[in-house]
Amino acid sequence: MTARRMRCLIVDDEPIGRSIVEDFVGQTTSLELCASCEDAFEAMNILQKESIDILFSDIQMPKINGIELVKSLPFPPAIIFITAHRAFAVDGYELNITDYLLKPVSYERFLKAVNKVAARIESMKNSIPQPSAENSLYIFLKANNKLNKILIDDIFYIEVIKDYVKINTGKNIFVTLSSMKAIEERLPADKFFKIHRAYVVALKHIKSIMGNMVELSNGDVLNIAKIRKEDLYKALNINDTL
Repeated sequence: MTARRMRCLIVDDEPIGRSIVEDFVGQTTSLELCASCEDAFEAMNILQKESIDILFSDIQMPKINGIELVKSLPFPPAIIFITAHRAFAVDGYELNITDYLLKPVSYERFLKAVNKVAARIESMKNSIPQPSAENSLYIFLKANNKLNKILIDDIFYIEVIKDYVKINTGKNIFVTLSSMKAIEERLPADKFFKIHRAYVVALKHIKSIMGNMVELSNGDVLNIAKIRKEDLYKALNINDTL
């Protein structure tokens, strides 16, 4: 089975800088370019709507710089800073970025940074045992230094927080090092729905929908991404969207 390409976003106020990274991405079969932006505002808009694996960002940009952009993201993807200013390196590493590249960047150095992200994603996948069957009634999740058996029907929602995933069963919360995609692949698609890049909810536990918020039967209220709302209604067989 062919591995999924990593979706990436480029942000740089300099056209030449964007063009170089776009060319590098085009040469890399493991990458898929989602968008290329000239400022942080455009990038933030895309990050709210799209699932992004890697953000290639310049640092010194007008209005909002790269560091401010990353700090503003509640659930940032893997970050690779590409900049001409070495002085920002310390600030960048304090943000737990994956890599920091100084311009001019060679393709070899760019690829090394991309491979770091790929290895990190693969490591997160391998930290979770694979399900025994596609329609398993439970999953085993590594949390608190042990493997925990979690019944599928007990799961209210899953939340991604940086490199970790939190599974809420109402009675317990399990936090593990993983990607949202790795967890989603282990859940029956007809029982769960991704309402936001940060949340996957159990359809049977949805109690009500209020604007762009969904209330679950345990009382928790979560945001729905605008672009996911119509598909959520379809998943719930709702025709009246008033």
